Amino acid sequence: MAPKAQTPSKGSKKAVTKTSKGSTAGKTEKKHKRRRKETYSIYIYKVLKQVHPDTGISSKAMSIMNSFVNDIFERIAAEASRLSHYN
Repeated sequence: MAPKAQTPSKGSKKAVTKTSKGSTAGKTEKKHKRRRKETYSIYIYKVLKQVHPDTGISSKAMSIMNSFVNDIFERIAAEASRLSHYN
């Protein structure tokens, strides 16, 4: 029960600082929404679990696999572009 009592006090401190910053920042600058980075990680993970249900993957390995899929996709798109220009 003690950690729950501490959580609102931390939240209230953060809320006070946000309101003071928000009132000054709202007049001068607009906040831009961060663009979501699209990756193939969820699809790679689903396929991995289908093939090897008990195996996991590190974030570095997932990054490498994502780069691999992006590279292959770009190569296929480039080849499709070349083939379409022939006809």
